[in-house]
Amino acid sequence: MIKLKLHEKFELKSTFVKSVAIPSLMFIVGISLFCGLFPVKAQIVLSIIKEQIFANLSWFYVISVTVFVIFLISLALSKHGKTKLGSDDQKPEYSFFSWVAMLFAAGMGIGLMYFGVAEPISHYANPASETLSLAERAKEAQLYTFFHWGLHAWAIYAVVGLSLAYFTYRYKLPLSLRSVFYPMLKDKIHGRLGNIIDVFALCSTFFGLATTLGFGVVQLNAGLANMGIMPQNSFPHQAMIVVVIMLISIISSITGLGKGVKLLSQINISTAVILMLFILFAGPTVYLLGTFSEGIGNYFSNFISLTFNTYSYEPGRQGWFSGWTILYWAWWISWSPYVGLFIAKISKGRTIREFIFAVILIPSLFNFLWMTIFGNTAIWMEQHQSEGALSSLVSQPEILLFSFLKQLPLETITTTFTLFIICIFFITSADSGIYVMNNIATKNAKTSPKWQNIFWGVLLAGLSLSLLSLGGLDSLQTMTLVAALPFAVLMLMFCYNLLKALNIDARYHSTKFSHSTSYWSGRLWKERLERILTYSKKRDVKKFIETTVVPAFKDLIAELKANGIEAKMTDIIPSKTGIELEIVHNSLMNFKYGVKAQPKTISDYLINEENAPEIGDEKVYIPVTYFNDGRKGYDIQYFTKEEVISDILKQYERFLSIISDCSNELYTLSND
Repeated sequence: MIKLKLHEKFELKSTFVKSVAIPSLMFIVGISLFCGLFPVKAQIVLSIIKEQIFANLSWFYVISVTVFVIFLISLALSKHGKTKLGSDDQKPEYSFFSWVAMLFAAGMGIGLMYFGVAEPISHYANPASETLSLAERAKEAQLYTFFHWGLHAWAIYAVVGLSLAYFTYRYKLPLSLRSVFYPMLKDKIHGRLGNIIDVFALCSTFFGLATTLGFGVVQLNAGLANMGIMPQNSFPHQAMIVVVIMLISIISSITGLGKGVKLLSQINISTAVILMLFILFAGPTVYLLGTFSEGIGNYFSNFISLTFNTYSYEPGRQGWFSGWTILYWAWWISWSPYVGLFIAKISKGRTIREFIFAVILIPSLFNFLWMTIFGNTAIWMEQHQSEGALSSLVSQPEILLFSFLKQLPLETITTTFTLFIICIFFITSADSGIYVMNNIATKNAKTSPKWQNIFWGVLLAGLSLSLLSLGGLDSLQTMTLVAALPFAVLMLMFCYNLLKALNIDARYHSTKFSHSTSYWSGRLWKERLERILTYSKKRDVKKFIETTVVPAFKDLIAELKANGIEAKMTDIIPSKTGIELEIVHNSLMNFKYGVKAQPKTISDYLINEENAPEIGDEKVYIPVTYFNDGRKGYDIQYFTKEEVISDILKQYERFLSIISDCSNELYTLSND
């Protein structure tokens, strides 16, 4: 047996697409080595780039995210809202609860645990304006936390997820970012341009996951240190956490979305709700319920101003604005390829309206409740019992949650339970991320060897640990934020392509049978078939007019004259590719029924299709009616002489019915 070459083995034993997987791996490893070997230099360079982007292009982030929100709400309320993500009879793959649990866990799980206490307390301790009272600081802390974790964040995810789901399940294209560009690029999405888009998506997903991994490891380490199980900031122990978590994630990803991820997501949301309810009833319950209601009202009352505000008139708040709002918009955009791909995968069979409202409203409302219960409880503690203990820890967000739990009953139980939830959030984020990366690298292959899931998990764990030990994780996180700018541009293109495709979709599904078919019976079926399979040139339309339309006009004119009605037939073009019949009136609008040759462009796909009628070139001609009242005409290429006469009589009867109604005189009176 001839020994196979290395690249042949690669092709035979994996489903990786080399043009996507190899460049992505080279870039991922190269950037990771640069950030790991030269962490200080990388951080300085990337931080300068980030600060310049945030300082000079913050308006672009604001406008982009605003466009996403307006686009989605308008789309949900439009006629396109009832369009299915799949065929019209497609049923959802997952129950509503499982669907919401999975999209929620993949979207912001670890973030809620990490920032649930940290962000509200940070806004409260260091408000954007120093002139606020304590009550105003608490209220503003809740408002900005809602703003950063609410509709705008989930709108970013929804734009990517909806675009991917639509083109994948409606157009039968691969579940890949390249597919969204089909209206612009057509078949070029399968070439080099499509590969570049997928490489960008794969790298962005990997770096976003590495960032999530960093948050999770640091917080788990802090929680275990709080319980005295391991020392704080111990790399060997952090490495052990990563290995255990990634091992479970890999096992979960191998079992598939329908088993591992689905089960863990359901456990995730259930345990998170239990912890949240405990905080609600163990804390200042009445205060929390009141502030939740008031916070919702405050959020929606200020929604428009928050959405468009760039603080251009308040230069003193620009630093706060860039450090919080713009930073968050960049984070959500940088994570959107990964989260959007995952949401798209689990959303087959949903309508666009259901998708949009579920994806942006349900998680947002849950986030509002979560941030209110955790954040406002912490603020209440600051005001009534902790005497600044939590505010002093705003620079150490990884330990804030555990310090917060010390102020409540059953500290050991709640801390243990919290660590369990963080682990599950960590695992669901990692295993869904492994699935997404393998999906991109294989162009959505239906089945892949299990070693590929193991490969992505090991690569993610190995590079993350290397960066963690060398101090390069911060540089990688900064680079992820920088990459958000070009991806925001791509997301605006997503909106354009999706809207364009939806309009085509609507025209396609609303296209009715040709007027020519309304008179059909089985009597002339062979002649009908021959005409259907023939694509006409201008000379063919001219022949149709001469042999079918002109005789019909002549017979009808003769019959009208026999009944005392004057009518005439006129050539509208010297070459006789257009003709009209007109009944002239002195005071009323004339009745006119015309037929002309109209060009029609045929798609390249039909021209090149072997199992279709042969077409010479892309332009053909059809005989189309026209009228003198501005109405749109229609194709009559299949009519017989008798059917042309019948159609004229139908239009003439309509004309007589209209002119008999006095209310139509504005249209029917002659303007001559």
